[in-house]
Amino acid sequence: MTITCFIRYQINPYQRSDFIQYAQSWSQAIPRCGADLIGYFAPHEGSSTTAYGVYNIENLAEYEAYRARLSRDPDGRANYEFAQEKQFIQSEERIFLKLASAPHSEF
Repeated sequence: MTITCFIRYQINPYQRSDFIQYAQSWSQAIPRCGADLIGYFAPHEGSSTTAYGVYNIENLAEYEAYRARLSRDPDGRANYEFAQEKQFIQSEERIFLKLASAPHSEF
């Protein structure tokens, strides 16, 4: 059973370029640590403060192991430190969803 993690970010609209750098930095670390990265999405039109990160992971147990690997990964640590230093992320929330539409649903 694959689940999809959607991360909703509230970002500082004046630091959009910092968020984009942060998003681009995950392209190697996330797959290396075990998740299937779909992508990061920065504001384009409409809200200037909402951004998303989306990836697939096998299950919640694998998610916990993935997060541990990501926190030990040199690129992952550097990206977390970059976000803390620049403080462009005002808040983030995660939700885990399972694909329910045909023909790809796993229900």
